Amino acid sequence: MSSNPIAIASSFTHVAVSISPPASSISQERLRRNSLPSSANVRQPKVLHPIENEDLRILLLENISRDAVKTFEANGWRVDHHTKAMNEADLLQRIGQYHAIGIRSKTKITERVIKAASKLLVIGCFCIGVNQVDLATAGKAGIPVFNSPFSNSRSVAELVVSEIIALARQYFERSFEMHQGIWNKQSKGCWEIRGKTLGIIGYGHIGSQLSVLAEAFGMRVLFYDVINIMPLGSARQVESMSSLLSQSDFVTIHVPELPETMNMISGIQLAQMKKGAYLINNARGSVVDIPALIKAVQSGHVAGAALDVFPHEPGANGAPFDDQLNPWASELRALKNRMIGEEVSGALTRYLNFGSTVGAVNFPEVDLRAITAEQPDHVRICHVHVNQPGVLKQVNEVLSPYNVEKQYSDSKGDVAYLMADIADVSPQDVNRLREMISKTSANILTRLLA
Repeated sequence: MSSNPIAIASSFTHVAVSISPPASSISQERLRRNSLPSSANVRQPKVLHPIENEDLRILLLENISRDAVKTFEANGWRVDHHTKAMNEADLLQRIGQYHAIGIRSKTKITERVIKAASKLLVIGCFCIGVNQVDLATAGKAGIPVFNSPFSNSRSVAELVVSEIIALARQYFERSFEMHQGIWNKQSKGCWEIRGKTLGIIGYGHIGSQLSVLAEAFGMRVLFYDVINIMPLGSARQVESMSSLLSQSDFVTIHVPELPETMNMISGIQLAQMKKGAYLINNARGSVVDIPALIKAVQSGHVAGAALDVFPHEPGANGAPFDDQLNPWASELRALKNRMIGEEVSGALTRYLNFGSTVGAVNFPEVDLRAITAEQPDHVRICHVHVNQPGVLKQVNEVLSPYNVEKQYSDSKGDVAYLMADIADVSPQDVNRLREMISKTSANILTRLLA
């Protein structure tokens, strides 16, 4: 990283927009609208760039969409794209050269990985869940984590509907028999789903969409959630999970992986289910006690199950799903009637280009309206620091010789984030400013964009 003065470009041809300071929860639609260029703008905002000379490098794993690659490359960043996940040992060897990383659910960003990531600025989870990232350590290191909370909600809801029908009609068994050359056309134990009761555990983005789809099929919908939620359509919230289990013909789980959701469906809960009911899990592998489920299916109390997630999953397609991975794998595979089954790139780009943390899951949500192309001598300061008294006083003393045009700060737990746009900054002042702010007592990470 050079210590020489950096010239600040006076004009840019790119167009992008940053929104005003948000409230604690900001709709994704509002964010999308405000991120679009408008021909009506009198003053076009300019794309900001890190003051550091070093080009930004981004590591994308687990076959993340090529659209994300194009988005990053359009900003002039170098992108390394891999189709598979990386284990901790591989990440420890490579993470030190990257400024951003994009993952799905298989790659684990542990404390060791974060400590080895000397250049890392941001983490993107191209999925809903973020439990594969040590969020607390990332926050303390000044690294915001973004996810895609709405990305595949509809896909999962549709998958559940297909699993309900496949279980009710025994598609899986009949398909397996036909592949074995066995003709077994029968309707015993096969049912219409119309008039059946669907119990949804977790009425969030996925659960609520599934509720609407299920009612369109003529199903009665019950749901259980830890908070009171206004139902969609004719769905009805029940007071306890046991009440839901005892009434439902199909039970589907849509909860995050938390200490309180570990093995939330075990022997006791399975016994509370209606005899002949089905269990569906597309949430997290840890929420169902699978050995208990195997016993419930073997006994005939549970008619079948559709599982799309497991406590331990192979690191790549084609790898074995066997007893070395999960000690009950062969026993599970032997059961009948079971099934196994671009918004993050935008968030990362907004953070790297503008410092915006709107949508971060482990970080204060802070944003400022854009610096315009007619303001070539303006610099944006992005200061991540420990949440303690006196920080703003120290930073503002450094900024006192300049005109602070706008400033916004927020905190989340032990981490706070300050953004400030200052005017009349000469190229000679840039490195000195960064150095002085970085030396303040609570500094975690300081970036300057211009």
